Amino acid sequence: MSNASVSNAKKYDVIVIGGGHNGLVNAAYLAKAGKKVLVLERRHIVGGAAVTEEIFPGFKFSVCSYVVSLLRPEIIRDLDLPRHGLEILPLDGTLTPMPNDDYLWRVNDHGKSRREIARHSRLDADAYDEFGKAMQAMCRFVKPILSMVPPDPATLNPKELMKLLFIGKRFQGLSSEDKYNQVQLMTMSAIDFLDQWFETDVLKATMSASGIIGTFLGVRSPGTAYVLLHHYMGEIDGAFRAWGFARGGTGAISNAIADAACEAGVEIRTLSPTAKIIVKEGRAKGVALQNGDEIYADIISSSVDPRHTFIEFIEPGHLPEDFLADINRYKFRGSSGKVNLALDGLPNFKCIPGDGLHLRGAISISPSVEYMEKAYDDAKYGHFSRRPYIDMVIPSLTDPSVAPPGKHVMSCFVQYAPYKLAPGLHWDTEKENFGDTVIDTISQYAPNIKDIILHRQVVTPLDMERDFGLTEGNIFQGELSLEQLFFLRPAPGYARFRTPIKNLYMCGSATHPGGGIMGAPGRLAALEILKDGKGGA
Repeated sequence: MSNASVSNAKKYDVIVIGGGHNGLVNAAYLAKAGKKVLVLERRHIVGGAAVTEEIFPGFKFSVCSYVVSLLRPEIIRDLDLPRHGLEILPLDGTLTPMPNDDYLWRVNDHGKSRREIARHSRLDADAYDEFGKAMQAMCRFVKPILSMVPPDPATLNPKELMKLLFIGKRFQGLSSEDKYNQVQLMTMSAIDFLDQWFETDVLKATMSASGIIGTFLGVRSPGTAYVLLHHYMGEIDGAFRAWGFARGGTGAISNAIADAACEAGVEIRTLSPTAKIIVKEGRAKGVALQNGDEIYADIISSSVDPRHTFIEFIEPGHLPEDFLADINRYKFRGSSGKVNLALDGLPNFKCIPGDGLHLRGAISISPSVEYMEKAYDDAKYGHFSRRPYIDMVIPSLTDPSVAPPGKHVMSCFVQYAPYKLAPGLHWDTEKENFGDTVIDTISQYAPNIKDIILHRQVVTPLDMERDFGLTEGNIFQGELSLEQLFFLRPAPGYARFRTPIKNLYMCGSATHPGGGIMGAPGRLAALEILKDGKGGA
């Protein structure tokens, strides 16, 4: 026995490492099933990357994650999140300013969007209807897969083979056209896929942006078409492709889940960073904190990423070499940054001057396919994009609670900001240059932006790693690339939330079905833990 303080007067059924939204969902489901659960969070607040923080007096920022659409409806229902304060405010459409002061403005009203696209191309307006129907068919095919535990194709277990058969039957049930579309979505680049439907450059560029988020890939890189579909499955109140804000910022989502978890009996400890997972005779037995305390439980469920879980928290000798090799090959490659602005007024875009509904949706700096690909070219050689893709929202227009009266907050998601910079460059010295580049880029479309900035917060991939525990600053705990999806996430043979160590599970975004404010990994892992407890392993 070490000299560490042993906190085993209160032994738990489950310890969840990490109080991000997936860890909280995991804990809530387990507690509702009667388990005694402890959540350990390293920061002073829960939520992981889905947090709201008052960085400047009166201004509340969704520091990292900033919109919601993928949160699973079954989680909202099972945890009764509206009763715990969750309110989603719709985000209406996307405005793309163009260098010639024209624009593309798609809204949630399909008819209006169709007329707007027709202004650029009548052929594309017709194709837009067919594209929407095809993507809905693809979403209907993929959505059940988001709620299932990935099968192991290498096993002869009849239950696993039945899952593969289920997917095969669903695929066979698609029309021939939908089958072709599905195969293309899994293999093509976002632009190559969109080229088959549309001719308008600005439309393809803006739509392709969803295919690169969370990846170190360009819009012409194979595999990005699937990432486009992943983000296309946004659902609020059953509506496909619906995005929104949580009233109070994304931290309100985490707080609602945490409230539901606490009501079910979960104990949450903040400022409790994990140092080691205690393993004895091939079984996880507990957690050692950085302050020396040891806490014991029957099950350990880790919502942090594979590098933290297996490389940092597990002592050498407890994991198979081939598994460790897979984990060391797992790709993070963070590529995104954030610039959060406190504003004295509203940006005035040259394409549509003044205030208006166009500011209440997303504003996308993605004027052309060439622009998007050049942004990636910079990143490939270790530089942040000189003219980056920027996705902006002004949540204070919809939710005045996040800013003082008459003031606003603007969230700018930026790509590309590669974690690994070229030799001689470091994010500690490049951080403000990156922020300046983002502001300079916005000012080309909204010239007054520099005059109305009161404060700014620049968040680099290195900041995301240091402050939020996201290895290499990857917002999805690992790229959503084809070789890291479904039964390959996070490693072949270990995609069913279990690990080589008995009683140690994974429940974060590094597991199926991946990242975004979804909660599905936490829920699915909890169901597997409960199944194993009933002798189902």
